[in-house]
Amino acid sequence: MDSCKSQDTAMEESPEVGIPSIADPSLPLIDSYTYHSPTPTAAGPYILGVDEAGRGPVLGPLVYGVAYCPVAYKDDLEKLGFADSKTLTAQNRSSLLEILGSDPANMGWSVRVLSPKAISAGMLRRPPVNLNQQSQEATVLLIREVLARGLQLSEVYVDALGKTGPYEAYLSSLFPDISFTVTAKADQKFKIVGAASVAAKVTRDAWIEGWVYEEHHGVSPAPPPGKWVEEIGSGYPSDPKTQAWIKNSLEPTFGYPSLVRFSWATIKVVLDKDAHPVEWMDDGQASLMKAFDSGTGRDKDRCAVAKDLGLKSVGTL
Repeated sequence: MDSCKSQDTAMEESPEVGIPSIADPSLPLIDSYTYHSPTPTAAGPYILGVDEAGRGPVLGPLVYGVAYCPVAYKDDLEKLGFADSKTLTAQNRSSLLEILGSDPANMGWSVRVLSPKAISAGMLRRPPVNLNQQSQEATVLLIREVLARGLQLSEVYVDALGKTGPYEAYLSSLFPDISFTVTAKADQKFKIVGAASVAAKVTRDAWIEGWVYEEHHGVSPAPPPGKWVEEIGSGYPSDPKTQAWIKNSLEPTFGYPSLVRFSWATIKVVLDKDAHPVEWMDDGQASLMKAFDSGTGRDKDRCAVAKDLGLKSVGTL
């Protein structure tokens, strides 16, 4: 992708300073995007691990990460120190991400970054695309794109919550030539999933720590520093710093910036309680709504508008 903020496509490794999965940290995150490291060149088959960072937060993106290496490289991978990213310090995670890119012939990684705007849009549409569906779509997309890069995958390990059996069966039906293991705490059981966890966590943390507000970007003259630049914490609803940000950042008329996942109950409660109420134009227009109500008796399933216009359903033409 030429710019990870403007199109929903894949981007190659960037020469920018910082983590390679963020092409330009001076731009706001608007659209979801995919990043791939250089494709490993060692002979396959390959194993691949899948993990995420940011599923629960009310602020910021959800990032799915995958890491992959040849089956023959598993013993070497065991010695590199990969583990569940939540058990590592930020410095250790950054060092491990560098290690993940230090042997490009044998190791590769990719991330799918779901922007908070895209998450909200999916969950608030009708019918909604819930977070589980969005997560599955991100996982499937990453696997497909790794395969499209010419790598042969023989084993895939996925960290997942809840009932893992149906998810494992679903993935196996999509990729019948791959052996899937879907299990809780996979990032603790399999080093390749730990590597994916590091890639996802470092990418999400970089976005959160350097968040550029879309609402301020490109505005001239630049708006004065305001309450949005306060520390936002981890983005989890239980984090006191995040709670303070949610409380102090509400604009009663316009709500919150696009950093927020508007589909989260935490945000809905605050908007309902403290934001200005919205009255839609057709609220209370009973006669208009009644015109489109279904009829009864012989007019069953025909609204008043259809009856008045003489419209009828036909089975054949």
